[in-house]
Amino acid sequence: MTGLSGPVLAEETRIVISSPLDRSALALTPDAALSPQQIARDRYRSGDTASLLRNLPGVAVSGASGLAGLPMVRGLGDDRLRIKVDGMDLVSACPNHMNSPLSYIDPTAVAKAEVYAGITPVSLGGDSIGGTIVVESAPSLFAQPGQTLLTGSAGAFYRSNGDGRGVNLNSTLAGANVSLNYTGSGTEANDYDAGGSFKPGAPVAGGGWVDGDEVGSTAYRSVNHALKLGLRGDGQQLDVTYRHQLVPFEGFPNQRMDLTDNETDQVNAGYRGRFSWGELTARVYHEETDHQMNFGDDRQFWYGDAPGMPMQTSGRNAGATLAAAVPLTDIDTLRVGTEYQRYRLDDRWPASGSGMMMAPGTFENIDDGQRDRYAAYGEWERRWDAAWQTLLGARYENVRMDSGDVHGYSMMYAADAAAFNARDHSRSDGNWDFTALLRYTPSAGATYSAGLAQKTRSPNLYERYTWSGNSMAAIMNNLVGDGNGYVGNPDLDPEIARTLSLAADWHDAAQSLWSVRLSPYYTRVEDYIDARCAPGKSCLPRQFNVLQYDNVSARLYGVDLSGHLELARGTAVGDLALDGVFGYVNGENRASGDDLYNIQPLRATLALNQSLGNWSNALETEWWGRKDGLSDVRNEIETASYTLVHLRTSYTWQQVRVDAGVENLFDRRYALPLGGAYVGQGRTMSINGVPWGIAVAGPGRSLYAGVSYSF
Repeated sequence: MTGLSGPVLAEETRIVISSPLDRSALALTPDAALSPQQIARDRYRSGDTASLLRNLPGVAVSGASGLAGLPMVRGLGDDRLRIKVDGMDLVSACPNHMNSPLSYIDPTAVAKAEVYAGITPVSLGGDSIGGTIVVESAPSLFAQPGQTLLTGSAGAFYRSNGDGRGVNLNSTLAGANVSLNYTGSGTEANDYDAGGSFKPGAPVAGGGWVDGDEVGSTAYRSVNHALKLGLRGDGQQLDVTYRHQLVPFEGFPNQRMDLTDNETDQVNAGYRGRFSWGELTARVYHEETDHQMNFGDDRQFWYGDAPGMPMQTSGRNAGATLAAAVPLTDIDTLRVGTEYQRYRLDDRWPASGSGMMMAPGTFENIDDGQRDRYAAYGEWERRWDAAWQTLLGARYENVRMDSGDVHGYSMMYAADAAAFNARDHSRSDGNWDFTALLRYTPSAGATYSAGLAQKTRSPNLYERYTWSGNSMAAIMNNLVGDGNGYVGNPDLDPEIARTLSLAADWHDAAQSLWSVRLSPYYTRVEDYIDARCAPGKSCLPRQFNVLQYDNVSARLYGVDLSGHLELARGTAVGDLALDGVFGYVNGENRASGDDLYNIQPLRATLALNQSLGNWSNALETEWWGRKDGLSDVRNEIETASYTLVHLRTSYTWQQVRVDAGVENLFDRRYALPLGGAYVGQGRTMSINGVPWGIAVAGPGRSLYAGVSYSF
């Protein structure tokens, strides 16, 4: 496309303002990243942005919702990861974490996705122990001097399983120094079907029916709008983005409730400038989320004269960052920065009906929850010679938390509320992170790295301040989708993880014909936040129980293996290549010998890719081993091994791209190893009013097609 300053990519036209400090910088090298081609290929396969990451080494996706999957990195997920969306540290404002950070950006709006799974640099870490995920939308585009640029793309898609459909639009009007971009998307789907019946069909109280192969509470609807203003001058750029999201409904088959309204507004301003002394970046952002839950059509709605159980959460999140990168010498770079985040949360459940269970007052789950982070870091990178490179970093964070006094619906909750209110709720954690990373590149065909790190995370507000042991209230507080109820623990200490990570990367000199990357790791976690039977409760096997968060000693180890092999190039059938990923994780509670919850079993994917002219095709095999390393305290459900086959094809002609494929080609019935317990239908307000032992089933066969037009 003419009139652009910068590189032209195959899938989209964009400008990236880069800096010499970025090149070969050890601190900015992710363990895994998606290429623009991978993003374009997979953006219509699912409405869940987290699913884009599912085939990266070390990454899996937990949860079973259509929009809000939780990425897992080497067995650690959710708040144990730092997830940055366009530079913002977003916080889930929900007792079930239904509005996860990646749910705020549609897959069609993603332009960059990187995973730091090993030794995360302190400049990218903080308040996390499992790694960092960086996801960004496309940067601002600018025209050549004296010209005007009008560019963009529009697309639509359809998926047969669940009748999923959606549209998206991206358009930019720009001059040489000013750019205005609009990005919008809308998507919706009904409940999806499994590859066969995994439970009995059943009526829904008040009308309706859920078939045996229907995965209840998996429907969703979402609308996203974003408006970005970009301004640039000599070596400087400012971007200001306003984003609005409305999710009128999203079902969660592994939670007792459904999302019945989620409205979010974000304002995000980022600055980047290059000067004679180095580079300066700054960002300020503000996010407001209003979130509501109740029972959807697949769940019992009336309990006596109570019309459901309305729950309302309000989250207010503001942050600021300031960072500088200074080349001290030709071989030394210093990075320093400071960060601040202010978070406020109110979680209240209005009265419903006339009984004391949910009336006459409002249940205050968390009142005036406060969580503030203050951070500063320094990082020194040195390139000793062409082969050796080191990185040393330290980061300090002070995390201050507090909450107000609470009360329940009625006097039946008074004892729990009084015990909580009698305690001092204020907590202050001083957290230290350290990173030491060594990279050795002896030749053009090999790279070796080794790293040690200490990373620290303070508990979130739900882990510390939820207070009621009543089973009905407790099951509404569940961050992991296992069907149990949870009570917070104000005495929780921060998690401190110490990790050793190694990596060996072998490849041809041009890094195009073949490559193999092997990365073993070991992590010991002090004060890992696990669970125990809640005080005063009887916890039995083969049922759902009320648990309390508890600090334990834990350890995780595993290995990631990935590879690429070009089989043929320029033949009559085009280019052929194999890509594969293998992962193994083992996690244990060292205090009890119990397995940690939601640790993925053995997993492997192998894809045969073929391209010929404008055509690109793939045959992908996905294999998961039996999940039999189970958390006994949570009565985790075993899942069987399975193999899935997927087909993909795409055709590009001038400004039009068509994508199509078949997921789960042979309509295999299987259970999601990280999907949690199925509680997606029936009398879900009662802790054991739904059967225990049914895992959430994965989707059966689905045909999908999408078309995009660039202008």
